[in-house]
Formats: sequence, structure tokens, C-alpha cells
Amino acid sequence: MMSKANLLVLCCFFVTLLSACSSPQIEILRLGTTTSVDDSGLLDTILPDFESQYQAKVEVIAVGTGQAIALGRLGDVDVVLVHAASLEIPFVEAGYGEVRTPVMYNDFVIVGPNKDPALASLALNAADLLSRIAEAQYTFVSRGDNSGTHVREQMLWREAGLTPGPQDRWYLSIGQGMGATLNFANEEGAYTLTDRGTFLALHENLANLEVIFKGDSPPENPDPALRNDYSVIPINPLLHPKVNGELARSFVEWLISVPTQEMIHNFAVDRFGQPLFYPNSELWQSE
Repeated sequence: MMSKANLLVLCCFFVTLLSACSSPQIEILRLGTTTSVDDSGLLDTILPDFESQYQAKVEVIAVGTGQAIALGRLGDVDVVLVHAASLEIPFVEAGYGEVRTPVMYNDFVIVGPNKDPALASLALNAADLLSRIAEAQYTFVSRGDNSGTHVREQMLWREAGLTPGPQDRWYLSIGQGMGATLNFANEEGAYTLTDRGTFLALHENLANLEVIFKGDSPPENPDPALRNDYSVIPINPLLHPKVNGELARSFVEWLISVPTQEMIHNFAVDRFGQPLFYPNSELWQSE
């Protein structure tokens, strides 16, 4: 005959087993993304909705776009949210990503010292302003991290016909994320390229910097070279079986859905008087 103690242990075992069976299993989604969407606070605002709907936990790895794509190439993330078409398109064409889907956009701006010694108001476009900065050798801080912002900066320098590097004492490449780069530029009284959303989110602590080029909002930015598009790409599970392809596809569907796009549109508007990111999915545009 079973003792009362053994019976109690057996009962506890079955209760634990039943509880485990009835409790939903939490899935993990590894998201490789840019520092801009993390530093701005957007992910903290919208991800809880996805986690609740899909009984999931999103592990955010916030790095530059180049690093996020490298993680995707290795299968170390399930999905990437990035903003450098010149890196994204070859990534998908090589089979590492399943499909590249537009999510949202904002724009790049050049920020710099309040007194603006480079006279940004006289510049015709961003490339022209960079030429003025280089000619006068005003300090310019580059992320230097192969991020989407760094890739766009290099493109703008090429448009200006210049290739600044270590040989130029005024050009500082620091290999840091957007927040750290803005803080460094603020301390140095230097110019830098940033996405508008991150700058607005952090500007209270950037007393020495202001937007000097271009406009008060993305719709008012006349330089098409400064538009900043974000895309989401699920990683190909055929190349990396450990990738959670099903959950990654669910994440894409959720991210481009009208309710989530509405959250993106409304994010921080009450604080800044304008969206930090403008929704851009096909579903949103068809509304």
C-alpha cells in the first residue's frame, strides 16, 4: 500500500504535469535590428502587443544594419528589421532572406553645432553641405560601423566627390551606434548624419546640436537622398534549420498589419508633434 507521503508526492507530480500541459509554451523570436528603432523607444512600445498575441518573447539584438544582416547570414537571428537597400537586396537575392517587405520610413538629417559654421542654409543638398564641411575641415563624426546610416553617409560623400578617411583629422570614425555617435558629436560640437527619429528621441540631452539640414519633418525634406526606408526580412530556414521561420513570418504579418502600422504612426506624436516613423506597408497604403 502506498504511504501518504508517497501519495502526496505523486499528486504533486500530476498537478505539475497538468499545469505544464495546460500552460502555453512561450516561443522565442530573435530580432536583429538597427539601433535607431531601439534607441527611439519604438520597439518597447509595439513589441508587447506581438508577444501577447503570439505567446512569444522577442529577443532584440540592436546593432547596425550590416551587423544585423551578418547575423541573419549566419542564422543567429530569425528576422531582421533594417534600413540599407544596398545591403538588403543582395542578402535576399543570395537566398539568406526570404522576402524584403517595406515597413516604414523616416529621413536622415545632418545635425551640428547650434551656430552652424558650415552655413547649412546655403547648401543646395546634403552632398553640397558635406563638401562645405570638408572644405572648411569642420569636425564630422561618422558611425563607421557599416550600419544603414553609415552606408547612406558614404553614399552622400561619393555624391560630393569625396572619400574622407583616417588621413583627415577633421573626420572621426568611431564605430558606435546612433545614440553614442550623437552623444560624441554633442560633446565635440561636431556635425553628424542621423535618422531624424533617433535625434528627436534623444535631443533633450543634446544641448549643443540642432537639425541644420533639412526641414522640420520628413515630408518637408526636399532631398530624396535623405529618405530612410526600413524593411523586414525573415531569415531562410532552409539554410538554417534552427531559425523559427513560422514565427518570423507571423512577425512580418503582424508588423505590416494596419493595427501595428497605426501604432507606428502614433508613436511619440504626443511628445514631438510628428511621427518618428511613417508607416509604409502595402496594407497601410491601401487603407
